[in-house]
Amino acid sequence: MTPRLIFDIETVGVEFDSLDKKSKEFLLINADSEEKINQIKEELGFSPLTGQVVAIGILNPDTDKGAVYYQVPNGEPKDEPNSNITYISAPNEKELLKNFWDAAAHYNQFITFAGHVFDCPYLMVRSAVNNVKPTQLLLQNRYNSVLHLDLLDRLTNFGAMRGKRSLHLWCQAFGIGSSKDKGVTGDDVAKLFKEKKYLDIAKYCYDDVKATKELFTYWDKYFR
Repeated sequence: MTPRLIFDIETVGVEFDSLDKKSKEFLLINADSEEKINQIKEELGFSPLTGQVVAIGILNPDTDKGAVYYQVPNGEPKDEPNSNITYISAPNEKELLKNFWDAAAHYNQFITFAGHVFDCPYLMVRSAVNNVKPTQLLLQNRYNSVLHLDLLDRLTNFGAMRGKRSLHLWCQAFGIGSSKDKGVTGDDVAKLFKEKKYLDIAKYCYDDVKATKELFTYWDKYFR
């Protein structure tokens, strides 16, 4: 059987005031209200040019064993095992990415939800920024699922279906438990990071990975 790995990332944006003057001007060039300005500042984490990876969750769907690599800035790296999952901290983004790529080298297929438009390019760009060499080329033809199977692409016929929706809504439709059921969403990650609740981010990330695994089970059984 092909070694397969499900993964998901969490990101946060830089502080807007830390950007140079030209970058600020470029980002705000079409912002014509206070509301739009605030929205742009809050969405800096969506781009690898103005954000960074703070957690990466992985799960082998065949063994049900996984891990979360997560940032604890300037902290001592440590492992926190919990049954089939291990939480592995890193003092910065560079070490976090190294940990992920070391693990990824042992797998031949990767499974994500919306990974083609977000997780994969984000990881590749941030790795280059940090001078980290990826062990897998995750920027691939989106129609070829040999290396990377994006569930959102497949379930929506590559966007042809109306109303692509979020992972949470897909989970609700299939009766799958979602990380959002616990009251945490991706919008909370930046706040948790500022509050130094790093392990909470890691646990939220793993909940998304588990939900993706359950959705993949439906895909594998009914859509292949």
